[in-house]
Amino acid sequence: MPRLPETARKIFLLILVFCALPMAGQKGRTNQPKYDISTETKMKGTIEEIALPPKENGKEVAHLVLKTGTDTADVYLCPGSFLDDMGVSFSKGDEITLTGSKIKEGDADLILAREIVRGTDTLVLRDAKGKPVW
Repeated sequence: MPRLPETARKIFLLILVFCALPMAGQKGRTNQPKYDISTETKMKGTIEEIALPPKENGKEVAHLVLKTGTDTADVYLCPGSFLDDMGVSFSKGDEITLTGSKIKEGDADLILAREIVRGTDTLVLRDAKGKPVW
């Protein structure tokens, strides 16, 4: 079998690396909570607390505490870097309408946000099946 020219081998290697990168990134996602469409709910409330990861840890999940009447819900949004990329920020006291999946993570009850509406702005974090868009 003839040997490939040096340039062709380099191109082949680059293609191989670029194809393998998305698969390598999936390894760390196996422990993430899964969106469950059957538990999807819609709620309206006021942001009571916001937890954004430090800029250098942009892949960490941003979350907030939403107050709905007398109850509160811990809402997981998306990686902090996605919010930065979208130019979105939240403030304590913001009134929002949230669509998300109620899940259990260990002993904690969480909401995985799919869509957030604030005033006339809509932030879509997951598609209709719950798959992240980031």
